[in-house]
Amino acid sequence: MTTFKFLGLAVAITLLAGAAHAESFGAISLSPETGATGWSFDAQSRWRAEDISQGNCYDYASDCRVAIWFRNACGAVARGPDGWGADWAETPRRAQRAAIAACARHSGGCRVIRWQCSGAQ
Repeated sequence: MTTFKFLGLAVAITLLAGAAHAESFGAISLSPETGATGWSFDAQSRWRAEDISQGNCYDYASDCRVAIWFRNACGAVARGPDGWGADWAETPRRAQRAAIAACARHSGGCRVIRWQCSGAQ
């Protein structure tokens, strides 16, 4: 095989591998007042993921804010009587645990109210 053919084959393999692991974004929005949520998954960019989650949340409340965004991962939001917390991780279970821990810094009795994954888990 000539050097040029080998180089072309290496580039093609690299491009195919990159396509298989494309970035995928998600976000979760929250209304602190009502607890309403909106979410997105498999968006092409962080900004698009946040926009979709905000739009979905605004269908139910007017004070929505992006609680967490994530890339090729999972995000979760937990809420308690005195506050909320959000975090992300590689798996749904880890994201939920991390969100509960974040919420526990502000409130007791925290529970997950929304989790979502984006991309391959």
